[in-house]
Amino acid sequence: MEATKVLDAKGLACPMPIVKTKKAIGELKTGQVLKIHTTDKGAKNDLTAWAKSGGHELLKHEEENGVLTFWIKKG
Repeated sequence: MEATKVLDAKGLACPMPIVKTKKAIGELKTGQVLKIHTTDKGAKNDLTAWAKSGGHELLKHEEENGVLTFWIKKG
C-alpha cells in the first residue's frame, strides 16, 4: 500500500506514538496516507480510537517481528 509519509515510532512508549502521529498527519493533505511503524503494543487500540475520533480512516494494520504497521488515511 502506498503511503505519502512514513513515521518511525519504534521504541517509543505511549503516548508518544499518538503524539508523533498527530503531528505527522497534520502535515498531510486530506486523502493522503500516513504509514506508521511502532513497537508499542498499546498502539493498536490507541491508533484505532484516535483515527476514528479524528475523522481519519485506519486502512490497514499488520504485525511482523514485533513491529506494528498502520496505514491511516487523513480525513
